[in-house]
Amino acid sequence: MPKTLADIKKSLDLNLGKRLLLKANGGRRKTIERSGVLTETYPSIFIIELDQDENSFERVSYSYTDVLTEAVELTFIEEGTETISVS
Repeated sequence: MPKTLADIKKSLDLNLGKRLLLKANGGRRKTIERSGVLTETYPSIFIIELDQDENSFERVSYSYTDVLTEAVELTFIEEGTETISVS
């Protein structure tokens, strides 16, 4: 589990273009689950393009702090059966 924002960014940079499952805290005991592809990383945020058949909008962005504070949990889907979790 990455301990710093820089570690989280490096981990996400290594997984650019990979499919992932996203679990985010939606507030008031709601958990949002979506799937998509990690497309871009910036110094403060990262962007995920969502699957269009499941979602009403195309892209979402989160900060690395959201991952650090566990408000967002990312699970990368490997081509085989193995998954990598960034939380």
